Amino acid sequence: MENRGVLIGSIIFVFASFFLMIGMMLWESNKAYKMKEMAKSIKTESQPTASAGPAQDYSMYKTRIGDEGREMVHIPEGPFMMGSKDGDPDEAPEHQVFLKEFYLDRNEVTQDEYARFAKMTRRALPRIEVFEDDQSKLLKPEFAAMSVSWDDANAYCKWAGKRLPTEAEWEKAGRGEGKRKYPWGEAFVTGRANVDGSEDGYRYLAPPGSFESGRSPYGLHDMTGNVAEWVADTYDENYYKKSPYRDPKGPENGDLKVVRGGSWRETEHNTRLSKRFAAKHWRTDITIGIRCASDADAGGNSSAS
Repeated sequence: MENRGVLIGSIIFVFASFFLMIGMMLWESNKAYKMKEMAKSIKTESQPTASAGPAQDYSMYKTRIGDEGREMVHIPEGPFMMGSKDGDPDEAPEHQVFLKEFYLDRNEVTQDEYARFAKMTRRALPRIEVFEDDQSKLLKPEFAAMSVSWDDANAYCKWAGKRLPTEAEWEKAGRGEGKRKYPWGEAFVTGRANVDGSEDGYRYLAPPGSFESGRSPYGLHDMTGNVAEWVADTYDENYYKKSPYRDPKGPENGDLKVVRGGSWRETEHNTRLSKRFAAKHWRTDITIGIRCASDADAGGNSSAS
């Protein structure tokens, strides 16, 4: 009888130990899961938030390497719709423009790339005149070049064996042949461009090419936001009313130059592709940078995209 009681007690102890072990394993597993989720949450908060869109294939567009070693994308000949009937007065009238083929930089020029140009040409590096925070937050080699004047941008492109794009070339490269407001479509999508605020993962500048899902129909990065970009044209608020159908280059004379693309300080509304900005050619600003173009028959090593 005594042995039977010991046996029963042993069985109960074994089962109790088993269930206790199972309980401990479940508790540890749940604890590990919560720690993993917490780590994931912390990582997400510290990293850029990109809105994932459907994967796009840009291989049909040829590319080539410019004299300074940067990749350019071929923009084919043809018409596109320029301007907007729903924007500011200087964006009207919405009109069709026909452009010959050309190439445009896939990415904005970085600070490191501009510094190489400045060193080789003995040109002064850009200066930040006004910024409310620590300047080191803007000055990183991988960030987009900024605080460059139109003259600086023009000189950089010439040094690279290129030129500044015309206003029409810039807009076609950003929107394609349709009437889209943004490189990816009609509506703004958070996480596809670096605009005002930190919801997109960047409070200030971002390295060019950080927003894969925000590329233009031809595969160009940051045509909306990050830094706005100088173009070749002189500004005239009424130019669209008299511009030629083929390859418009802007008015011959004027005090202002055109800036396109909006920046990290602009609202989503002001980073739409048809938005036009005007500035003195000598102006330098922490929101304005560079992207270069070249004629299709200019030099460069072509390849498949």
